[in-house]
Amino acid sequence: MFRKLTTQSNQNPVELSVEWADTFFSRFMGLMGRKEIDQSNGLVLVLDKESKINAAIHMLFMRFNIAVIWLSEDFKVIDKIIAKKWHLSYQPQAAAKYILETHPTNLTLFDIGDKIQISNEN
Repeated sequence: MFRKLTTQSNQNPVELSVEWADTFFSRFMGLMGRKEIDQSNGLVLVLDKESKINAAIHMLFMRFNIAVIWLSEDFKVIDKIIAKKWHLSYQPQAAAKYILETHPTNLTLFDIGDKIQISNEN
């Protein structure tokens, strides 16, 4: 299922079409096996609850680098990084409930503290 992600507090609003990964299998697969991700797309991994350890990601078997943006339970950006392919692990600085994975060039579009809104696409 695709949803629309928009920023609310950034001076230059961002809009992405994101896949919603809220099952064990969809979170486990993430972006593995894909050849690339389009700059206008992303994947949101939905955790059961806010956590620092459970919000860690790995980049094993990935074919490309990605921008990772960790979001709190109230959809605020709490951390971000460029995750390199085949790197063992990345973890946020604080507990996160949602993890946005998107094209690496999108990293600069998000600032710590930005408020994100995610809604169903029409």
